[in-house]
Amino acid sequence: MKYLAGVLLILLVLLQYRLWFGDAGVREVNLLQAEIEHQKADNELLRERNRTLSAEVQDLKKGTTAIEERARTDLGMVGQRETFYQVVPAKTTVNAPPPESDARVAKTGSEAPNGQHDRQRDR
Repeated sequence: MKYLAGVLLILLVLLQYRLWFGDAGVREVNLLQAEIEHQKADNELLRERNRTLSAEVQDLKKGTTAIEERARTDLGMVGQRETFYQVVPAKTTVNAPPPESDARVAKTGSEAPNGQHDRQRDR
């Protein structure tokens, strides 16, 4: 009877080991469930993207506003009675020369220190 109890105890330990650490054990099941949840989240994002693309396709097939919007944003086109204005930001110099070097440039260049053009050079 002692031997039977010992064998059953060893068998129970081996089965528990397979249950917790084996190939199809609890750890692997938990990992697979986490992967399933991750895949479900990815699928939902892709479904939303498909809905958006489907709506855009319908707009392109039925209406002209979507086509005009695409032409404006992607191709830079302008409508017939529209005027195109391009606003260019002013250039800012990070390393501007000191004011004394500007004075040297003005003296040696075509302008005098007071801002007047050199008249001999213009003639």
